[in-house]
Amino acid sequence: MVGNVLDAWKDVAARRIANILKQHTVSRKRTLEQKICDAGPNNQRPNPHHLNDALSIMIDDGIVIRDDTTNGPWFYLAETPEYFIKERLSKLEPIATRFQTVSNRTGQCLEIAIYKALQAQDEMDYFGRFPDLSRSGKTGLYNKEEPPSHFSNRHLPQNKKLDFIITGPEKAGIEAKNIREWLYPDRDEIRDLLFKTTELDLVPVLIARRIPYVTFMLLEQCGCVFHQNYNQLMDKRDITIAEEAKDKNLLGYHDIRIGFEPDKRLIKFIGNNLPVVLPRARKKFDIHKDLLKAYATSKIDYRKLVKEIKLRKKI
Repeated sequence: MVGNVLDAWKDVAARRIANILKQHTVSRKRTLEQKICDAGPNNQRPNPHHLNDALSIMIDDGIVIRDDTTNGPWFYLAETPEYFIKERLSKLEPIATRFQTVSNRTGQCLEIAIYKALQAQDEMDYFGRFPDLSRSGKTGLYNKEEPPSHFSNRHLPQNKKLDFIITGPEKAGIEAKNIREWLYPDRDEIRDLLFKTTELDLVPVLIARRIPYVTFMLLEQCGCVFHQNYNQLMDKRDITIAEEAKDKNLLGYHDIRIGFEPDKRLIKFIGNNLPVVLPRARKKFDIHKDLLKAYATSKIDYRKLVKEIKLRKKI
């Protein structure tokens, strides 16, 4: 039964990949995810791992070509004339390059939104702040005072910092990931969060654009707390790049939002939900902290983590 469901989702993904590549000629994987996994009716919206499986099969079967030559990978149907591919890439490749050049500034936007949401509540004390958002530094980034890298005798390596630390009534570490990718449990960003929070004995809190159900399902059992932002925030100084990236006929990242003001959902999550869920999350975290640390440091793999969580659930 499970196999049939997975095959059905891969079939949906394959059909939609073919349709989108016919319409758009050439596409990045992030664009395919946006148009297939983020958009459309629920019964036509597979998760990115279904899309990846379908795309791999289509490449192996020679239906889709993967092109890594021009700031790739780009994907197109094998039947597409070369002239149309070159013409399309001449439009898309410069936009994709400009979009990548502002990634540091884009990453900071979600951190600032979280900081503003933390400022708007008085339930929790926190470390990490932007002392002057009226001006940016020479690099185009706003100056940030990072949270401490140690608690008592617990400390992080010199190159590791959490984005924010909550100190009361429960201690937690917050990471912001304002990126296009959906954050699956095996992603480096997840392992990095688990490493930092287990080292400092803090409940892990992840705020990101998209987090798949499998990440929620697995790691919430272990005391991790998640919030999907559903938007990628971009600096108002990059509005021209953002509008190009949002255009449905170009990269199609239609969920981009300009500015770093927190929306109502983020304000509610930080100010209302987080103080309520952290005590319960702490109890789960204490039970599974050793497993999370072992996984974060690659002493156990993903399969072993899943197996051990299931065993502890039975006890």
